[in-house]
Amino acid sequence: MRMGLREANQRFSAAVKVVRAGGEVILTERGRPLAVLRSLSTTSSGDQMIRHLESAGLLRAAVRREPLPVWKPRPLRGVSVARALREEREGS
Repeated sequence: MRMGLREANQRFSAAVKVVRAGGEVILTERGRPLAVLRSLSTTSSGDQMIRHLESAGLLRAAVRREPLPVWKPRPLRGVSVARALREEREGS
């Protein structure tokens, strides 16, 4: 199915129904294909998805294979944000 951007904006639920049924929707801008909407494959494993994201340049593999260190919050110094906002609002 092909849809212009304006039509896709106005009839988004119809596009989602097509995708849910296993089809794909080609979005066009001024008659030229711009993007494709299709369902995500539910059969792909997590490792396959990670490899796909790495090949697309959206994800980098970890350098080390060890767990992250325990997160410790840093102590705050100075005036709190709430106090700074209050003083700013009262001053103007």
